Amino acid sequence: MSYLTIGCRSGPLARVVAMLTRMSSPRTPLTRLLTVLLAGLLAGLVLAVAALPGNLLAGLATRAVLGAFDDLPAALRTPATPQRSYLYANDGKTLLTTFYDVNRTDVPLAEIAPTLRQAIVAAEDRRFYSHGGADLRGMARALVANVTGGGTAQGGSTLTMQYVRNVLKSDPSRTAEERQAATDQTVGRKLQEIRYATELEKTLSKDEILNRYLNIAYFGSGAYGVAAASQRYFGKSPADLTLAESALLAGLVQSPDAYSPIDGDREAALQRRGYVLDSMVATGAITAAQADEARAEKLTLHPTAQPNGCTAAVTADAGFFCDYLRRWWLEQPAFGATEQEREQALRRGGYRVVTSLDPDVQATAAAEARKVYPADDARALPIAAVEPGTGRVLALAVNREYGVGDGQTVNPLVSGGGSITGYQAGSTFKLFTMLAALENGRTLSTGFDSPSRLTTRFPAEGEASCGGRWCPANANPARMDGYRMMWDGFGRSVNTYFVWLEEQVGPAKVVEMAQRLGITFRAGTDADLAAHDADNWGAFTLGVSATTPLDLANAYATVAAEGTYCAPTPVVSVTGPDGSTVPVGTPSCKQVLTPDVARAATDAARCPVGQQSAYGQCNGSTAGGVDRIVGRPVAGKTGSSEKNATETFVGFTPQVAVAGIAANPDDPSDAVGAAVQGEVITAVARTIRTAVDGQPVRDFTAPSRELAGNPQRPTPRPSPRTPEPEDQNFPSDLLRWLQNRRG
Repeated sequence: MSYLTIGCRSGPLARVVAMLTRMSSPRTPLTRLLTVLLAGLLAGLVLAVAALPGNLLAGLATRAVLGAFDDLPAALRTPATPQRSYLYANDGKTLLTTFYDVNRTDVPLAEIAPTLRQAIVAAEDRRFYSHGGADLRGMARALVANVTGGGTAQGGSTLTMQYVRNVLKSDPSRTAEERQAATDQTVGRKLQEIRYATELEKTLSKDEILNRYLNIAYFGSGAYGVAAASQRYFGKSPADLTLAESALLAGLVQSPDAYSPIDGDREAALQRRGYVLDSMVATGAITAAQADEARAEKLTLHPTAQPNGCTAAVTADAGFFCDYLRRWWLEQPAFGATEQEREQALRRGGYRVVTSLDPDVQATAAAEARKVYPADDARALPIAAVEPGTGRVLALAVNREYGVGDGQTVNPLVSGGGSITGYQAGSTFKLFTMLAALENGRTLSTGFDSPSRLTTRFPAEGEASCGGRWCPANANPARMDGYRMMWDGFGRSVNTYFVWLEEQVGPAKVVEMAQRLGITFRAGTDADLAAHDADNWGAFTLGVSATTPLDLANAYATVAAEGTYCAPTPVVSVTGPDGSTVPVGTPSCKQVLTPDVARAATDAARCPVGQQSAYGQCNGSTAGGVDRIVGRPVAGKTGSSEKNATETFVGFTPQVAVAGIAANPDDPSDAVGAAVQGEVITAVARTIRTAVDGQPVRDFTAPSRELAGNPQRPTPRPSPRTPEPEDQNFPSDLLRWLQNRRG
C-alpha cells in the first residue's frame, strides 16, 4: 500500500493526494514528503476553511505556510512586459506599421470599460477586492470541485496570482528556462506564486493590480491585454466595449485558444459569455434583466489584425522607408548595446516613433516611379527626397513592391546596404568637382576652351585611350564644345570642361568633397580607389562611382542648405512607453562648406533646369522642363552613365532635394537607354512640386561677386543651333536622335 494514501484510501482526499503527487516533479523523497504534508494541510482546509474568516485565513497562510517574504522580483515591481512599437508618418497620425513579438499595448484603467473590469472580476476572482492576494477559501472550493468531478475544471488562482504568473513567464530580463519555470505544474512554483501575490498586495492597490492584469492577460488570437483584444475582435478601443462584448472578452482568458470566436469555437465562446454574465449577476454588478439582454445580443465581430514589420506596412509603398528606418534603428546605441538588444527594443519596447516620412511626397514619388516602370519590370526607378537643413528623409519610393513574395524584394534599392552598392549617377558628380574648384580659389567665371576630346594625364587602355592616356569626349560636340565657364559647363554638362577642371584641382580633392557631402563608397573597388588612389581617379567627375538616390539627394541638400550637411535621419521623435523622449532623431548637422561656395554652386545649378543664374550666365540646359513643372526657384543636374546604362536627375529648392536613378539593380549591363531620361526628370520634378506645395516661395541667395569672378567671354566660335529635347516644334524622330546623343 502506498504511503500517499494513508488515511485516505478512497474518495475525494485520495484524489487530492493523487493530484498533488502529479504536481510534484521530479519525485524525490523530499518532494514526496512535501506533497504528503501539503495534502494533509489542504485536506484539512477542505473541511474547515468555510468556518474561518477570510482575513484570518490569509494571515495564517502567510505566516504558518509561507513564511516571511519581503523582496519582490524587479519585474513585479516595475513590469518589463513586451509591447508593440508604433511607426507613424511625420503628421503623427498616419500609421505606417507596428513591430511586435507580442501584440499588446498598455492602457490606463480609466480607458477600460467598467463592464469589462466587472466582468473579469466576476469570471476569474469574485473575492478579488476582499482577499489578500491568495484566496485559500477559493482554492479549497476549486480543489473540492476538481477532485469530486463534474463541471468545468477550476484553477483556484486569484487575479493577483495570475498576474504574477503572466509577468514571470513573459519577463524579457529572465532566461528562457526561468520563464518556463513560471508555468511549471509543481507545488514549489505554486507556493512561490502565492508568496509573490501576497507581498504584491501590500505594495499595490487593487485597482493597480487589476489594471496590470488587464494589460498582460492573453485573450487569444495573438492579442495580449485588453487594448489589443478589443481591436482584434471588435475593432474598437477598450473604453467603448458593450456589456456583451466585455463578457465575451472576460470569458476568453480561462481558455483563450479554445474559446476564441475567430480561431477557436464560436459556440463555446458564447456559452462562456453566458457564464460570465451569470457571474456578474451573482456579484451584483448587473441585473438579471441586463444579463438576459446582453445574452440575446448577436455576436458581431470586426476582426482587425495589427500589421507587424515592414512587409505589412499599412501605408502604400512605405515598406522601403520602413526598412531604412529599421536599419537605422539597429545602429542607435540608445536602444541597446548590441544589435540584438536594439531589435528586441523595437519589437518589445512599446515605442511611439514619429518618422520623417511625408505621406504626400511618398505617394507622389511612388506613383511617378510606376509611371516610368511597372512594379514587375526588371528595371527600377528609386527616388529619395530629403529636407535640407535637417537631413530628414521625406520619401523613399521605387516602382517595386516591398516583400518576400513573387515579384517582390526586400533589398534596399533606394537607400543602399546589403547587396545594394548603388548605381552610377553620371554627370551629377560634376557638382563635387565644381565645389572643390570653388573652394580652392577658382571662380564661376573660370573658363576653358573645351575640345571634343581631351587627352589627360591619367593612364588608360581601350576605346577611351589616346596614346595610353585617358581621353574622354563630349557626348554632343555641337552643344558642348567651345569656351565654357562653370555656368554653361554645368548647364550643358560638358565632359571635357569638368575633366579639365578636375585635373586643375586634383581628383583627390573632388573625391574628398563627395565624401564630405555624404557620398558613401559601398562598392569595394570604389572604396579602394578612394582610399588608396584617389588622385588618379580621373573619371570620378563623370560619376563612375556607385551611389544611391538617398546619398545623392542628401549631398545636393547640403548645397541647398548653404553648406550645412545633416546626417540623413528617418525619424522626428521617439517616445518610450513611459512617455519619455528618447534622445534620437534630432538633426545632426555641421557646416562643411562656406555658404558662399554653396551659393555659387547653386547659381550654376540653375542652368541645367532652364532657369537663369544671378549673373545671367546660363545659356543651355539638359532639363529645361523642370522650370515649368516646379514653377519656383529650382536647381539640379542630369546624369547619364556610359552607354546610358543609367539615367539620373537630382533637383532641389531651399526646402527639398529629390534624386531619382533609373537602372537595372540586378544587371548593370542592361542599359536603360537615353530615352527614359526625360521621364526620370519629370518624375523627380513632380515630386519636388508636391513637396513644396503650400510652402512659401523661397529664392536662392546669389553668390558674392568675388566667387562669381569676371564673366567675360571671348567671341564664340560659330556653331549651328542644336535644339534641346524640350523644343516641341521639332519632329519626334529628330528629338529621339538628339536625346540619344545627349550627355
